[in-house]
Amino acid sequence: MTAMGSTSTEPDLSFLLDRTSHVLRTRMASALGEIGLTARMHCVLVHAQEEERTQAQLAEIGDMDKTTMVVTVDALEKAGLAERRPSTKDRRARIIAVTEKGAAVSVESRRIVDTVHAEALADLAEEDRACLLRVLGRLAQGPLAVPAETSRPARRARQQ
Repeated sequence: MTAMGSTSTEPDLSFLLDRTSHVLRTRMASALGEIGLTARMHCVLVHAQEEERTQAQLAEIGDMDKTTMVVTVDALEKAGLAERRPSTKDRRARIIAVTEKGAAVSVESRRIVDTVHAEALADLAEEDRACLLRVLGRLAQGPLAVPAETSRPARRARQQ
């Protein structure tokens, strides 16, 4: 799945999306790492602040399995950024609540995420940025919204 040695006259969409996504994720991880967060921790903080949400709801928003979500919330709790609390709406449910410290960190993490995104798009003209985001949004909501069922999950190619 590389662009090298291809005889096709069409761009390799898989390579382009995979490569840009990988580079963006590594840049995001590096930038957020400077304030002690992962992208998953950022995602949980931001979405837990929006409204009262359970761990399961946040896992769905962040596309995380249960184990990953538990590890992420454990890390947020250990850092004093969030805590598990009983829901005010349903006594049986527990929500993830962002602490004051977590709210302050999330302001910085949002700034970092916005900066990384802006840097990624900086070489594009404004109309090209808008078009790219609109088209990617359409793909993510349409033809590429749901992964195919397969017995052999797709893995990222080894990097050299």
